[in-house]
Formats: sequence, C-alpha cells, structure tokens
Amino acid sequence: MVSSSSGVRAGVLSVLLAAVLWGTTGTVRSFADASPLSVAAARIILGGALLCLVARRGLASVLTVPPGRLLLAAACLAVYHTAFFAAVAQAGVAAGSVLALGSAPVFAALFTGSPRRAVLVAGLSAGILVFAATGCDPVGLVLALVTGVFNAGYAVAAGRLLRDGLSEPAVAASTFGLAGFLLAPVFAATGPGWVLSPSGAAVALYLGVVTTAGGYLLYVRGLRTVSAATATTVTLAEPAVAAFLGIVVLHEL
Repeated sequence: MVSSSSGVRAGVLSVLLAAVLWGTTGTVRSFADASPLSVAAARIILGGALLCLVARRGLASVLTVPPGRLLLAAACLAVYHTAFFAAVAQAGVAAGSVLALGSAPVFAALFTGSPRRAVLVAGLSAGILVFAATGCDPVGLVLALVTGVFNAGYAVAAGRLLRDGLSEPAVAASTFGLAGFLLAPVFAATGPGWVLSPSGAAVALYLGVVTTAGGYLLYVRGLRTVSAATATTVTLAEPAVAAFLGIVVLHEL
C-alpha cells in the first residue's frame, strides 16, 4: 500500500468524491415507484454490468484470489445495499442515512483490530448517531445498523482483495458483478416493470451508472492508499449530504 502523503491525500479525495455521490442515492431512490429491494437490486445489477464492461480485460486476474474472499465481498455488498434502501424507506433519508453510515467507521475499526480507534470514532460519531436514532422506529434502527456492519465488511474485504494484487477496476467489477448475480432473483421477484417508465429508467440509470459504477471506481481507488477504517471515516460525508438532501429536497424535519 502506498504510504506517501500525496498518495494518501489522493486516496482520501477519491473516497470523498465517492461519498458525495452516494449521499444522493436515498433521495433519488424516493422518486422511483418501486420497493427498496427492487431499486437496490437494479442498481447493483446495472452498476455491476457496467463495471465488468469497463474492467473486462483485467477480470482474469480474479481467478488468482481465493474465491471465498470474493464471495464475502460480494455478499457484503448485496446485504449492505438492500438493507440501506430498506432503512431509508423505513426511517427516512436523513435519519436512516446518518445512522447507517455513521456507524460504519466504528464497525470497520473493530473489524480491523483497532479498538482504540473504534472508541475515538465512536465518540466523534456519537452525536449524529444519537440524533438519527431519536424517533427512529425499531425496524429502521436495526436495518440501519445492519447497513453499517456490512458497509464496513465490504471495505475490509475489498481492501484485502487489493492487497492480493487485484486492480481497482477488477475489484469493483468482480464484487459488483457477483453481487448483481446474487440479487438477480430478488429483482425478478419484486416487480421489475418500474424501470420501463421514464422516471424509473432515469432513477435506475443514475443509481447504476453514476453512483455505482462511478462512485465505486473512485472508492476502491482510494482503498489502494488508505485503510478501511480511514475510508469509512471519510465516508461520513455521505450521511451529511444525504441528511441535507433529505431535509431540503424531501422536507424531512
């Protein structure tokens, strides 16, 4: 892993840009007349297909890593995204996003064996977590915390794949491609007809192309030079953007 200060700064910037894009997803999802599971599945399937197309020449390298590591990362993605859209649908974009994504740095620090960092990050996150949890129904609370766990799990698993020698596009493409395969039955079972409407198509394309293909290429590029715990800390910008849009655009007060 590159340790120079310029490399770290570039990595942090990449993660930050990705976080800003992701912060728009909850608000954009609200404009689709579809279940949260269907929207999440469509996002992963489309984004995964595009990422595989971009990284098609490097996908052969995936065969050199233990398949269990790849499956773990893909499973984390599948659970993370479906739980996130369900959480924001249940608790609201502002509260659901802040709670789901504000908890991820704590879990990432714990997963990477950094208990002192976990305590520090937990202290920094406590204010927004308490704010988000206030008035949050139990189902939304649980879904948000599940999102935080699997978000951190993906950061750790993707970082391990990078250290195994895979390129950033190969990691994004292989994990999202496999996650899309895992979620295909979910998409088929949750009424996929919504993507044929103009608004549904626009939502699916934005979430799949911009926030998934574009956002995760930026994210895994950042993971090349920053740790999973640092990356998930930087992504605290995501709930800030999501909360702002939830309050200003969706009038969640």
